[in-house]
Amino acid sequence: MDKIAPLNFTLNNLTLAALACGDENLPPVLCLHGYLDNAASFLPLMQQSKLCENQRIIALDWPGHGHSDHRSADAHYHFLDYVSDLVSLFALNDWPAIDIVAHSMGAMVASAFAAAFPEKVKSLTLIDSLGFITAPAEQATKQLRDGLLSRQKGANNQRSFTEATAVKARLHVCDLQESHAKLIINRSIINQASNKQGLDNKLQYCWRSDPRLRTISPYRLTMAQGQQLLSDIKCPLQLFYGDKGMSLVTKALATLSASLPQLKVIKVSGGHHVHMEQPEKLSLSLESFYRDNKIKTSV
Repeated sequence: MDKIAPLNFTLNNLTLAALACGDENLPPVLCLHGYLDNAASFLPLMQQSKLCENQRIIALDWPGHGHSDHRSADAHYHFLDYVSDLVSLFALNDWPAIDIVAHSMGAMVASAFAAAFPEKVKSLTLIDSLGFITAPAEQATKQLRDGLLSRQKGANNQRSFTEATAVKARLHVCDLQESHAKLIINRSIINQASNKQGLDNKLQYCWRSDPRLRTISPYRLTMAQGQQLLSDIKCPLQLFYGDKGMSLVTKALATLSASLPQLKVIKVSGGHHVHMEQPEKLSLSLESFYRDNKIKTSV
């Protein structure tokens, strides 16, 4: 198995962290994680050695997540700013069209990027995500009010806890397996500066992630806007999802798949983090997907 190593990208005044495996001279595959996850959610996939034989796998930490920098004090975490981050990342690396694998929120960002910058995306694999979080246009005012008020409340990211407590809290709000939760949590927490220990003599930690990530978005795309973006994706596209994953995916398949004639759908046993539960099947599907697309483009 190729060694998995840390990697950094400096975009203007923002440094983004990543994990990478495979020869750096091989074509890159960019992996984009979901909301409040980090690059470690792709470790099970990256440990599939065959996949790294022909590609350079790069799993990114979004701003405010994992080991990446937080946005500046005067900034927030607008959904479309993540798309801008990708534009900057591609420009920095002078990447041609490359393959993207993206989960949940990362899949939404990648979908918008593929629609707006089709020349940059060779193929797109979505994991348990199809389409965008939308809201009716008549809710725009309420969304704006709720979003801006949530910024005023602020958040405290410095409360201390043990690693076990963090893992337990994460398991309480998602369907992750404990071993997978630990992978994500270990990249999401940091020892307190004092390295103090609690009454049980266990090390205390705090979150690395930016507390502003938890504020409410002040806007949502309308359904029509979401459908337009999705229909503008022209690259080879596949959806890899779990039978116990997000119900939004099956609803989107019923209503949106007609506008995506190139969509390949792979359903396997698993939940929302199906890429962590079924890395072997995901790896095989990617190998097949890339091989088929290479044959098509060479004909």
